[in-house]
Amino acid sequence: MYQTIRLAKEGRLARLYLNRPEAMNAMDDVMMKELADVFEALQNDTSVQVLILQGEGRAFSAGGDIKKMIDPDSPMDIGKVMVDVSRLAKGLYSLPQITIAAIHGAAAGLGFSMALGCDVLIAEENSKVAMNFIGIGLVPDGAGHFFLKERIGVPKAKQLIWKGDVMTGFQAEAKGLVDQLVPSGQLDQAVSGLAAQLLASPIQAMLATKKILHAPKMNELEEILQMESEAQVNMRKTSDHLEGIQAFIEKRHPAFRGQ
Repeated sequence: MYQTIRLAKEGRLARLYLNRPEAMNAMDDVMMKELADVFEALQNDTSVQVLILQGEGRAFSAGGDIKKMIDPDSPMDIGKVMVDVSRLAKGLYSLPQITIAAIHGAAAGLGFSMALGCDVLIAEENSKVAMNFIGIGLVPDGAGHFFLKERIGVPKAKQLIWKGDVMTGFQAEAKGLVDQLVPSGQLDQAVSGLAAQLLASPIQAMLATKKILHAPKMNELEEILQMESEAQVNMRKTSDHLEGIQAFIEKRHPAFRGQ
């Protein structure tokens, strides 16, 4: 049914796998659309009460697919992509399930935005997370601004976005970005254990609390997504973005000029 993701249902639990392991689950235009589609489909699926998001292979997600961004043969249409990215973020935030992000390897850029949009983040100690759009002259998308400020507040969100540092699991936990840290190799056990615990709880009450806290924020989320989309389209036209991409390809430090 899907090319880049896989949804497996186990009773009241569902697992959503990002399934481009050969590209460290980097998100191309197909994956962004499919994620948006699956989140919208799950809005009406009351049989599922817990959703686990995880990545196949070596990583959760390396973020947006930079190679696809600059592929002259099949360039991504940034305007169309941003529509699907916004659908993805709104769909994820308004899901009537408790969502758990299971992070191993890298969770970067849009991949990290999506993880932050989940209700609970569990990460392996040796995982690496980064809101690293700044490295290629872009702003966070996928509601990265919204999800970050919801977790750590505006002042800390700004600092984290502007620095774009790659953080270890320990550093992410210390900053309040990760809820639970587990040793390497114990992620599946921890995530499955939490899912079982949630399903053995009065989960209807928990889901009602989620709705009460999230529903009033939807207008703000939509406004931020609109602003992110407009900013991203504009940033794609800057000299600094082109220099950031070129430096990434050539594996060198970029020389930004504020243009």
